[in-house]
Amino acid sequence: MTSKAAPIAPFFLGLEAGGTRTTVLLADGNGTEVWSAEGGPANLRLLNDAQLVRHLRSLKPPGFRPDALAIGMAGARTPADWERIRRAAARVWPNIPCVATNDLETALLADDEAGAKPLPRVLVLSGTGSCCFGRTPEGKTFKFGGWGHILGDKGSGYEIGMRALKACVYYYDRDGEWSLLGRRILQTLQLNEPNDLIGWAQSAGKTEIAALAVEVFAAAAQRDEIARDILEGAAHSLAKDAAGCAARLVKKGAGVQFIFAGSVLLKQPKFAARVREKLLNIWPRASVNSLARSGVWGAIALARQAHATPASNRATVRPTRATARPPFGSGRTLRRAPYPFETAQSLALSPTEQRNPKSVNLDKLPLRDAVTLMLAEDAQIPQILQAERDKIEWAVARITRAFQRGGRLFYVGAGTSGRLGILDASECPPTFRTPPDMVQGIIAGGQRAIWSAVEGAEDEADAGARAVAFRDVNGKDVLVGIAASGRTPFVWGALAEARRRRATTILLCFNPSLEIAREHRPDLVIAPNLGPEILTGSTRLKAGTATKLILNIFTTLAMVRIGKVIGNLMVDLNPNNSKLRDRAVRILQQLTGADAGRARDALERNGWVVKKAHHQLLRQRS
Repeated sequence: MTSKAAPIAPFFLGLEAGGTRTTVLLADGNGTEVWSAEGGPANLRLLNDAQLVRHLRSLKPPGFRPDALAIGMAGARTPADWERIRRAAARVWPNIPCVATNDLETALLADDEAGAKPLPRVLVLSGTGSCCFGRTPEGKTFKFGGWGHILGDKGSGYEIGMRALKACVYYYDRDGEWSLLGRRILQTLQLNEPNDLIGWAQSAGKTEIAALAVEVFAAAAQRDEIARDILEGAAHSLAKDAAGCAARLVKKGAGVQFIFAGSVLLKQPKFAARVREKLLNIWPRASVNSLARSGVWGAIALARQAHATPASNRATVRPTRATARPPFGSGRTLRRAPYPFETAQSLALSPTEQRNPKSVNLDKLPLRDAVTLMLAEDAQIPQILQAERDKIEWAVARITRAFQRGGRLFYVGAGTSGRLGILDASECPPTFRTPPDMVQGIIAGGQRAIWSAVEGAEDEADAGARAVAFRDVNGKDVLVGIAASGRTPFVWGALAEARRRRATTILLCFNPSLEIAREHRPDLVIAPNLGPEILTGSTRLKAGTATKLILNIFTTLAMVRIGKVIGNLMVDLNPNNSKLRDRAVRILQQLTGADAGRARDALERNGWVVKKAHHQLLRQRS
């Protein structure tokens, strides 16, 4: 911790939070450091809201109230992420202007502060992890890498350490000799023999493995060929990735400034020089420098900008958005709105958010009366949905046509709505023997959100758009957005992107007061009024039940109309267990009049495909 004398107001607070540590800096109006400190690591993707607030509070400067602050945090990729950081900061520093972004943006801005020329610039970061981040003077940005240590982190401390472990045991198996690099690793880990590495590696974290990079550099200095080969590969990866990032921003051969950052590049000058040499071979017109000072100064620059901006315009003080990775190498970028949910208005409070007058004393009702009330409320749902049957019929017809043309059905939702979509989609392959991609569910927050809440996932409209893009939704498909209130950003992002791709779009909600501008309106809006929930705002109740009923109708009747049902029998079920095989036998008996033995024999001969067995028995009978 350091301090400076005679500080001059105003005061600006900057925080740079990464996967290894958080650096916090307080500077005065002259740009002089007043106070600084370090805290633990912070990646937004790994913190819930309460943990985020606690982390920021632990870094609060004693005795100072900043006039503006800015926070660059690892994992902060979207506007919804930045809003999460701002909300948390407001609990620690209330009524103070705050700008939030990622730690890569603050590092580039720190280079700005050091007097960088107005050239396209690419930050080449190699520390515990690695990635490249570039920005043009016009504000176009692109991130190359940053996929984490399982999928990426090429040329990082982690990859160097992991490659060292694998190389040591490989050459030990091949040559029967334990290398100098291997001896250094055993020594630093206080392990006795190579077999001890098995247990250590299974429990070691990313940071522990990345720390082994120091031993690789030391072994390379002692002319260990294994270590030298590992570092040569890491330098090659970093140079290629840096050039690849630049190529997404400017034409090959244009002037670009590359800035090295991260402990691996800043603390290993010989390695950095090798990366520089390789990079200049790929991009001759480049200038290559190391980051002049800590990235936290970029946060100070953002805080100063926020302070200088009138309060009414502070929403414009924000980092540039990184260009979304285009799907399937198409070179396209995703649309940025305003999304319909940002302009759609509800003429009245959504029924899903109103209090139900029948249940205001729910906590005091006798249990039998509470059960009766809930059943009575649910009993009204089918009659209410009857009023929507024309729209439901239209939707089934469009879904049927999509299936007949080789198209797909997508359900998109958050929370309960998303889980119900996934449930209906997952039942189609066993019930109707459909390919897994024919009906798909997409939930905000991804796989983990199926069983637990993911902080802020439903607020990310861009994430909904990206999910649609990476499923390659097209004009043959139907996308149903499910949102009880009708205003879930993730759902609207998906609907907007699907509409742009000429898919048929349907919004299923329970807010009849929703008003949507014509240019953003989906092809169909189904919005029955179920009234308030028994438990105010708990849309897993009536809204959830109604959603399940409607989705059942969508897929069941569409499957009937494409020939997967005869009468009311599932002639395309996938009998992959004993219960379903018994059902298949009964179905075949009911269709053909054959006895159980003959039906089972026909099914076995036809791979338990009911339709094929049915055709065989019909031919035999004729």
